[in-house]
Amino acid sequence: MTEISTPDLTDAAADVAVIELQFRNFGAHPRFAGRLVTIKCHEDNSLVKQCVSEPGEGRVIVVDGGGSLRRALLGDMLAEEAARNGWAGLVINGAVRDVDEIAATALGVKALGATPLKTDKRGEGQRDIVLQIGGARVTPGDYLYADNNGVIVSTRALL
Repeated sequence: MTEISTPDLTDAAADVAVIELQFRNFGAHPRFAGRLVTIKCHEDNSLVKQCVSEPGEGRVIVVDGGGSLRRALLGDMLAEEAARNGWAGLVINGAVRDVDEIAATALGVKALGATPLKTDKRGEGQRDIVLQIGGARVTPGDYLYADNNGVIVSTRALL
């Protein structure tokens, strides 16, 4: 893949949206991109578990956990499964856990923070819906680009 530079992409394309949250890098790949899939859930990662078990085909999962840092929406086992199944990465408006193991996983992972607590599995949440995260509209099928500068979303491929 071409080197991703979100500053260069935002300079070249006026129609991109910036997710205005201060994400931290947790995965081995600080730069990643792909068409996106959306999940909205609160302290229940049942849909994340289901999603990472599917063929990723270089896509990115955007998880809106409402910014909660109480329960981790991604841990080492799910991150490893996502990498094995060909997902490019995950962007999580919430927390992760098993950060040392995720750091060694060939995957892009951005999240707000970390916590040692796992989620309850209640089968709750929504998938493939339009999300509003950090001032950006995030629509399934859009394109996401992430690097150390931030995360941007576009309705069209920029690379």
